[in-house]
Amino acid sequence: MTGAQPSDQPLVSVITPVYNGERYLREALGSLFAQDYESFESIVVDDGSEDGSAEIAQSFPVRYERQENRGAAAARNRGISLARGELIAYLDSDDLLPPNKLTVQAGYLAKHPEVGCVLGRQEVMLQGVEEPEWLSRDLIYGDLDGIPLVSAMVRKKVLDEVGGFDPSFGFAEDRDLFVRMREHGVRIEVLPEIMVYRRFHGENTNFKRRPDKHPIFKSLKAKLDRERAAGEGPG
Repeated sequence: MTGAQPSDQPLVSVITPVYNGERYLREALGSLFAQDYESFESIVVDDGSEDGSAEIAQSFPVRYERQENRGAAAARNRGISLARGELIAYLDSDDLLPPNKLTVQAGYLAKHPEVGCVLGRQEVMLQGVEEPEWLSRDLIYGDLDGIPLVSAMVRKKVLDEVGGFDPSFGFAEDRDLFVRMREHGVRIEVLPEIMVYRRFHGENTNFKRRPDKHPIFKSLKAKLDRERAAGEGPG
């Protein structure tokens, strides 16, 4: 926590999964603690790091939790289970947040109780790598790699309702979460402001894991199976 919670600001739990992220973690957390929003807690879930990530994380006033290496989805779920806030936001260990990120998104959700999740635009920072061929642009804003999950702020009750992230996804677990939120009728809005600066440096999961068959097909098949089972009902 950054201090006493102002009565007019809902508590935001910001979850940072980290695995051997010492290269950028200090700068990432620094951007979080430079927020102009007072009522937040930082939860860092160390997914079995073997570098200096633990020491860096604990040099900040965070809630630090360590687990065996189980992947980003499991780490995010662990963070959700620990969260005390009614709103959940994410910060990956190699990304940066603009100082108004929490103010803008928490303010929007406060004014729009019918919205369950709010996203924002991103700015990609290519660090020592060329723009990969598979990286597309958003059709509306033209931003590289579109609108990412890590730009999101979500009501915790929404994540509890849909069951959080599916840890069986080693890649694209965010897309699967969005499929299930849509399936549950969760209203999702995109704000025009930049809400995250994402580093692409060649060691990101997106760079290292590009399966031939995109996992979104697994998510969509699961959705169809659920719909089919619901349609059959009791015999």
